[in-house]
Amino acid sequence: MSPSSAGTPPASRERRGWAWLGLVPFLAFLGLFLLLPTVGVIRKAFIANDGNFTSDGFTSAITDERPAFANSIKVSLITAAMGVVFGTTIAYAAATARRPKWLRSAVSAFSGVAANMGGIILAFLFFTLLGRQGLVTKILTDNGWNPYESGFSLNDFSGIMLVYMYFQIPLMVLVTLPAIDGLKTSWREASANLGGTTFTYWRRVGLPVLAPSMMGGFLLLFANAYSAFATAYALNTQANLVPIKISFFLQGDVTGRSPLPYALATWMIIFMAISMGGYLILRKRAERWQR
Repeated sequence: MSPSSAGTPPASRERRGWAWLGLVPFLAFLGLFLLLPTVGVIRKAFIANDGNFTSDGFTSAITDERPAFANSIKVSLITAAMGVVFGTTIAYAAATARRPKWLRSAVSAFSGVAANMGGIILAFLFFTLLGRQGLVTKILTDNGWNPYESGFSLNDFSGIMLVYMYFQIPLMVLVTLPAIDGLKTSWREASANLGGTTFTYWRRVGLPVLAPSMMGGFLLLFANAYSAFATAYALNTQANLVPIKISFFLQGDVTGRSPLPYALATWMIIFMAISMGGYLILRKRAERWQR
């Protein structure tokens, strides 16, 4: 018997032995609602209408629906980049502001709510504000400028990206706040004592420390926007985006191409897996500075 096991009380060893049972509900939920549907989607992507194996749907998803992929990637890249810029700026301002003391708590609370808000409710909110008969649109029109006469519309991609920013920026705030807290005051003081300017500090210390969190946040925001469905669908049911195209095919509007929606979903899973994998790697790297 080893000294470590001899010194461990039997009750403690028993608690550790049964502790894994707490993971059973989570693992069951994960298997039933994530793993099994994912396997089913990938399987159907390679099954033709006659039940035989085929890769036509998988290849045609990329070739025939290339505009949908291009639009989804474009919207995701732009909103993720803007989310990183504005979200990091807001997070830094909230983390470093000393007055009012409640500012950080208010920003964190709002970001936690807004980052998880989407779908029909969010679309309705923007329609009441920036729709053709929205409150803000009426105010701007009464003051001599109608945004819809200048080419703006909530139904096109610029409108969809504007709505996406409502949850992209708060999500980046939540991702970046812990990394900003990892910036120690002593680092800035050491840089100043060595003759470094503010620019030198950020170039050699601040940005290198924040870079993994910012890059990881970018990948997370990209995946978040790429997979968003309900918000875009509520704004424009005809938007040429991958999630909406999947819904279009699954509703039976196109017959004789049953593998196609599942192939689109499989490609979507691949994009999501790559993005989230990169995010987890960068997140692990960023956590080293937060210890």
